[in-house]
Amino acid sequence: MTIHNKTKSCAFSALTAALLAAAPAYAELSAEELAKLAQNPVGNLISVPFQNNTNLNVGPDNRNQNILNIQPVIPISVSDEWNIITRTIVPVISQPLPDGDRTNGIGDTVFTAFLSPAKPGAWIWGAGPVVQLPTNSNSDLGNRNWGLGASAVVLHLEKGDPWVYGVLVNNIWSLSDNKQGGSYNNGLIQPFVNYNFDGGFYITSAPIITADWKAESSQRWTVPVGGGVGKIFHLGRLPVNTQLSAYYNVVTPDDGANWQIRAQVQFMFPK
Repeated sequence: MTIHNKTKSCAFSALTAALLAAAPAYAELSAEELAKLAQNPVGNLISVPFQNNTNLNVGPDNRNQNILNIQPVIPISVSDEWNIITRTIVPVISQPLPDGDRTNGIGDTVFTAFLSPAKPGAWIWGAGPVVQLPTNSNSDLGNRNWGLGASAVVLHLEKGDPWVYGVLVNNIWSLSDNKQGGSYNNGLIQPFVNYNFDGGFYITSAPIITADWKAESSQRWTVPVGGGVGKIFHLGRLPVNTQLSAYYNVVTPDDGANWQIRAQVQFMFPK
């Protein structure tokens, strides 16, 4: 094992130990209730998802790209009526290069703050700004221009109903165009539908549709279809949401992936 891999292993072990030690005392929720809580992007829930996306057959040489998204979610209560749900996505990327080599590092961070009602009904919504931060560790992994845009989510989640469904959308525009990567204008649409069974097992579909509005029309869209399964487990008192799914890109740019395999582990801290 290399020093770099040992460092990553030790860091992950330390983080896992800290999460277990920090598991709060809380009123017991059923596994199904925990699953539905995890499926709400603006739920009043501190969580730390690790979502790994393996994109197959990327580029002219049909190689694989791997993106591990570290996505801490932290709700902030601003009043009895309103919450702000912050979601940060830090991608750790393994990117194949045209010369046959590969580069590894950090991509651009995306931060979203959703304003959402603290006491919603069956229909839940959130809306707010989204910011792209140029945190990429080298020029192959991102853009050096800051970005700003808007994001919104709406979903249906009702006690006693096994279905949770909705859609999340955002669009980010670059604030400048004179740095690495140039200007960008990128959109995202993520419809999601989940059916929950007793015991915390569920089936899910949450394809991430993206649009590069600056690309030619034939190269603009990535449209996946697919789905997978999920299950709530416990590490001691700490609930953990696990998920495995696969998506086929029915529309993709010429050098885009044709399949994506997604695996997720989400540490949950219900109140």
